[in-house]
Amino acid sequence: MTEAQLQAAVLDMCKLFGLAAYHPWISVRSEKGWPDLAICGRRLLFRELKNDTNKTTAAQLEWGLRLGDAGQSWDVWRPADLRSGRIQNELLEIR
Repeated sequence: MTEAQLQAAVLDMCKLFGLAAYHPWISVRSEKGWPDLAICGRRLLFRELKNDTNKTTAAQLEWGLRLGDAGQSWDVWRPADLRSGRIQNELLEIR
């Protein structure tokens, strides 16, 4: 599963669960490392999406640390998280 396919699946679930989701369309002029998705329900989640083999960059990890220090939920989702139900469970928790 590609990152684009994972993103499409996550955005479909967000829509199904009535959650607002934001994904920057083109990151050319954006800050390096900013998470792929911001998902808003009763809480705000910041998630970086990766396929099964890609690694997070130093800039992505730095943003993750900063968001965590600010009390925000940041993490990485992979296709395995979709298959295991982890993504669905985390989205349902903030619904």
